Amino acid sequence: MTENVWAYRAGVDYLAAELTGYKVEATDGGIGKVDKHSDEVTDAYLVVDTGVWILGKEVLLPAGTVIGIDHEERTVYVDRTKDQVKAAPEFHRDEHLGDDDYRRALGTHYGSGVSGMPFGVPPA
Repeated sequence: MTENVWAYRAGVDYLAAELTGYKVEATDGGIGKVDKHSDEVTDAYLVVDTGVWILGKEVLLPAGTVIGIDHEERTVYVDRTKDQVKAAPEFHRDEHLGDDDYRRALGTHYGSGVSGMPFGVPPA
């Protein structure tokens, strides 16, 4: 059974602090800072301001991509590469936060891990 990409993984301490302003690190480097986040049980996500990395755009990352949070360093770690984040369906806050079709497209995009296996399914 695969995990819900819109829920934080077991063991990720997302409730200890407000995540707004935390740095976000992909597997191959920084991608920006958390601008908004939701910790709803089945609707958790991060809106990340990418700054100059991809020309000041925002990206939406489902909570299931988060593999750890360091509250002392104020950093969120995700298990995707910069290229995987950059290749996600384009995000426009005013249009996409409540859009089910966008969520499905984003869930499909992020529904596979770095290994290419479906999210939550370990490689053989």
